[in-house]
Amino acid sequence: MAQPRPLDRLTIQGQGAALTGLFGLTGVDLVTVLNTSFARPRAAALLLGCTMLAGIPSMALAQQQTTAPAQAAPAATAVAPAVERTIRSLRVEGSQRIEPDTALSYTKLRVGQAYTNETLDQAIKDLYASDLFADVTVAGAETGDIVLRVRENPIINRVILEGNKRLKEDKITKEIRLKPRQVFTRSSVRQDVARIVELYRRQGRFGASVEPKMVSLDQNRVDVVFEISEGPKSKVRQINIIGNEVFDDDKLRQQMATKQSRLFRLLSSNTTYDQDRLAYDQQKLRQFYLTEGYADFRVTSAVAELTPDKEDFIITYVVEEGPRYKFGEITVDSDIRDFDDKALARTLAVKQGDWYNAKAVEDTVDGISQTTGLFGYAFTEINPEFQRDREALTMSINFHIAEAKRTYVERVDITGNTQTQDKVIRREIRLAEGDAFNSFQVRRSQDRINSLGYFQDKFEIKQTPGSGPDRVVLGANVEERSTGELQLSAGFSSLERFILQFNLTQRNFRGKGQELRFGVNYSTYSKSVEAGFTEPYLFDKNIAVGVDVFRRDFNAFNFTNNSRQTTYGQVSTGFQVRAGVPLTEYWSLSARYGLSYDEVSLDRNQFFRNGQCDLLLAGRYLCDALGNRLTSSVGYSLIYDSLNSRLRPTKGQRFTFSQDFAGLGGDVKYLRARADGAKYWGIGGGFVLSTLAEGGYIHPLEDSPREGVDPIRITDRFYLGEPQFRGFNIRGVGPRVLRQFYTTDESGKQVLITDRDQIVDDALGGTAYYLGRIELEIPLGSGARELGLRPSVYVQAGSLFNITRPRPTAVFPTTTDANGNTIVLPLPQLDANDNPLYFYTNPAGGVVSTICAAGIPDGSGTCNGVIPNTPQIASQPFAERFLGNSAKPRLSIGFGVNWTSPFGPLRIDIARALIKQEGDDDKLITFNVGTQF
Repeated sequence: MAQPRPLDRLTIQGQGAALTGLFGLTGVDLVTVLNTSFARPRAAALLLGCTMLAGIPSMALAQQQTTAPAQAAPAATAVAPAVERTIRSLRVEGSQRIEPDTALSYTKLRVGQAYTNETLDQAIKDLYASDLFADVTVAGAETGDIVLRVRENPIINRVILEGNKRLKEDKITKEIRLKPRQVFTRSSVRQDVARIVELYRRQGRFGASVEPKMVSLDQNRVDVVFEISEGPKSKVRQINIIGNEVFDDDKLRQQMATKQSRLFRLLSSNTTYDQDRLAYDQQKLRQFYLTEGYADFRVTSAVAELTPDKEDFIITYVVEEGPRYKFGEITVDSDIRDFDDKALARTLAVKQGDWYNAKAVEDTVDGISQTTGLFGYAFTEINPEFQRDREALTMSINFHIAEAKRTYVERVDITGNTQTQDKVIRREIRLAEGDAFNSFQVRRSQDRINSLGYFQDKFEIKQTPGSGPDRVVLGANVEERSTGELQLSAGFSSLERFILQFNLTQRNFRGKGQELRFGVNYSTYSKSVEAGFTEPYLFDKNIAVGVDVFRRDFNAFNFTNNSRQTTYGQVSTGFQVRAGVPLTEYWSLSARYGLSYDEVSLDRNQFFRNGQCDLLLAGRYLCDALGNRLTSSVGYSLIYDSLNSRLRPTKGQRFTFSQDFAGLGGDVKYLRARADGAKYWGIGGGFVLSTLAEGGYIHPLEDSPREGVDPIRITDRFYLGEPQFRGFNIRGVGPRVLRQFYTTDESGKQVLITDRDQIVDDALGGTAYYLGRIELEIPLGSGARELGLRPSVYVQAGSLFNITRPRPTAVFPTTTDANGNTIVLPLPQLDANDNPLYFYTNPAGGVVSTICAAGIPDGSGTCNGVIPNTPQIASQPFAERFLGNSAKPRLSIGFGVNWTSPFGPLRIDIARALIKQEGDDDKLITFNVGTQF
């Protein structure tokens, strides 16, 4: 490839007339001479010499005028008229791609037309202006046989970027104009250089430079190379504020989007210099001062200067704070007769004597607009009229409500929905054609549509004038989002190890608002398959119906000597049908019927002996839970919901009270009641505060089968822990039995094992619980919002309790050693007659079981001999501790982040249990991830 050469052009300006006069050359002839290969090396010398020679007559004339001032002024010299000649022939030489006729079409030259030197000069300019030619000369000006000799601009073969590391090539190529197979022009190169430099300046790299080079190829082609030197990123080293007396610099810097470059802001993008952000920060300063009462505040200057090392910027603001104002008299002047001016003024948030606050004034205007909207005035003009008293430092405001007509809904337009049917959206709108306009109903319609979750966030119903002054058109321009959700959740637990969940949900099935669900959960100790379908509007009536079918296989587990052991297994198979109807705008009622068959079992090889559940191996509480039972239940839920969105609420509240009665047939009888409520507040600045409280109780409707056994089965009880109680493990809160085995320490003393991984831990559940949470969602900058990051901090408190204390599994015999220490002995294995069993090793081979403590058993049952036999052990000694059955609260505090990652929605929680009861199992970190389609 040929070596790059810099772009150049020989430009000649000035003294054209002198050259023409001295050498008898016309302008065209001069261009012709200077463009020849002979004349170009001497162009500079020729111009210099001609300039000097051309100055001689002028100097002589000045001298004459000085020496003879009394002489009369000479008569004006007549200018010879331009000589007109006729073009006899006209042709183009040197064109390759461009047709001669095309080249001539850019000029005004035609055969038979008269021409002058100026005419030929203009033709050259026109051809250069076409950007098609690199060089143009004219020959034959004396004879009329005009020849335009041209050299075409080359064709671009490739556009090559070198040195760009911070900006990807695709981001630069879409901004520049030069493309392969286009005509190369120097003006386009200069423009593209400016564009590339501007791109780097937007990235905060003000030291970036671009060197364009051209590589000549055959067939009049070139490669254009942009050699880029990106330079360092220009940071904001310092922000200085001059003139502030009320608020210090740090306070004012907090209001700005631009931040000073510091080590702790290493990952922040707001520390780079941005000229547009400079104007934004001035506006932010003004807004801050106006909310603090400084109505005369202004920024007199804002200067950004490069540091001497040309790397960073120092920004200096000069401000004038002015005096602080208070609200003066607040009045309302309404041209609408429906409003009492004085009564309306008393309801306003701004009060006389308060510090002036521009944001409060804006909120007041919005509040008055909403109030007028409640009375059917859609297009009310509200003008706050300010009266400033500079002596008293008060700002009196009169809110003038212009006359308006009561409006009615002309029509409701729905656009933007390609999958969702119109009726799905229209049935959520609380206003119909012909209804009186009501701003409250409009907001409620927005909330209901947002709660569907089918469309992008921040959906708004637009209000536009209708065909008349008393008509309004409501426009619902929706932007559909993915309503299918493919969720793959993964977690790790010290108990369950890896946990995988696969859930497939389509919340807008066939565009009719129907919901279809299918889920598979898998871990070492739990497996389930569930499917469900919900029709929210049966036969286009406001009646929701649904059905769920499921099969759940759950294996409880514990630890024995650091070995994870399955305890009981529960397999539930069943279905549930649901129906719901609205009672009012916010209240609704749903009913359900469920039928399930539960099989509770234990591993026969591990926990059974002689065909029976062995209490010493399984525990009495697990043996009591064995069996198969049919549960037939009917229930209802009363729901209040005023949330502005069910997916990401920022305002409103929700309350649910549910009861389920089991005993409509089947084998179990109880009444379960649950209540939960949540409330959300948008507290300003993007912060969202929420509170949640829930609780439940199960009342048995049958007596306990025997003493020490709770009438509510272990599989029907409540459980508390992850995920609803962050900071605790799955089923980590509430009543449980810990089985600790005895061991011998280094001194030979018998002690209990305290290592949690070697303690048998069986969660028993409870029949009563409560849980509360306070959570604050923290807003982040625009960059973090674009990434979908939504962090929050929270505090939770709750408890699970109220079951019958289980009977002890066993009582171990004890003895005393030589030092007087009590020794707990293992339990011997007994035969059917409660005789202790021993192992006897037969000399002939094999081991047999016998009731002989010593000696050799004979056929008559007599024990012959005194050699002791090995006792058969039914169980090593252990101590059972029943813990956690307390209503005392557990408390955890944590931090969580929702992230819309490239892999799908991700939730990470770090929560620490601050208060827990003995036996509780805490957990620090949890996470899950999914995706949408």
